[in-house]
Amino acid sequence: MEKNIDVAITESQLEEQRPVVLLVDDSEEILDFIADDLQEKYVVLTARNGTEALEILSREIVQLVVSDLMMPGMDGYELCERIKSGIEFSHIPVVLLTAKDTLQSKIRGLELGADVYVEKPFSPEFLQVQIASLIKNRNKIKAYFADSPLIHIKSIGYTKADELFLGKLQDTIHLNLDNPDLDVDTLAEQLNMSRPTLYRKIKSISDMSPHELINIARLKRGAELLNEGLLKIYEVAEMVGYRSQTQFGRNFVKQFGMSPTDYLKRL
Repeated sequence: MEKNIDVAITESQLEEQRPVVLLVDDSEEILDFIADDLQEKYVVLTARNGTEALEILSREIVQLVVSDLMMPGMDGYELCERIKSGIEFSHIPVVLLTAKDTLQSKIRGLELGADVYVEKPFSPEFLQVQIASLIKNRNKIKAYFADSPLIHIKSIGYTKADELFLGKLQDTIHLNLDNPDLDVDTLAEQLNMSRPTLYRKIKSISDMSPHELINIARLKRGAELLNEGLLKIYEVAEMVGYRSQTQFGRNFVKQFGMSPTDYLKRL
């Protein structure tokens, strides 16, 4: 019995580790064709039009959208514009699929914020490479931000809307850094966002929970203060919301691979 439980847990964890890709096309045949090719590496969600796609995005954490251009109702152009122009989804890469091969069609898609433009007919391998490249590059940026003490949170923004949101998010966290109990509810209230929306945005853009991002913001601000060289480590720990220097030091090592003391020596 225990063995079965362990297997179930492992499969669940593997499922969570796979990026989530949303496919949008009014052709069920094309949806099935692309989904069948992607499902080994990705969790695949499907929608038949732009309206249905936005409904899915509002309740799921999605890493990338692949959308056809020509669909009844909300087409791929409008869907791309809706994704890229608002704070809630602007961080999500968009791949547009189209049978139109005119230069003007490509320019319009790119102007609306599309990350990649793929012409039909396309090879499944080509689409796979485009998707993998976009997700890999985003993951590299997220990892660099998380591992580097002085890299600003805006570095993980992909659009102007993202940068504005992340700047406001960091300012809000910094204003509350001396509060050891700062949580997502406080952030959501001060940012005038619902808790689920804020959670999805932070999780998708950074691969972290709001709690983890708050902790990294504390540590990065601590690194900035240490870099200035005017305060003792225990003073920095208190200023960024830690109840003890020991806790601050332990988390600093875990995040950046060095203790605050070693960090000061490197400076």
